[in-house]
Amino acid sequence: MNWIFLIAFIGILGALAAAGFFMLKRPQSKEDAPKTMARALAWRVGISVALFLMILLAWSQGWIEPRGVPLGR
Repeated sequence: MNWIFLIAFIGILGALAAAGFFMLKRPQSKEDAPKTMARALAWRVGISVALFLMILLAWSQGWIEPRGVPLGR
């Protein structure tokens, strides 16, 4: 289960990096750059929502359990 979360997190960071790359790259045409950047950001949002729903599903099925924050006493 941890591997799925790790892969989704890497996908989120990859989509964010792609959006940053498209933002900084010199566009071939004026309309091309905003579309590609928006598409990369839309993928990031979609992957983030899917990851959140996967975490809720895993929690509801009992595959993962919340552990809380250790107090360190």
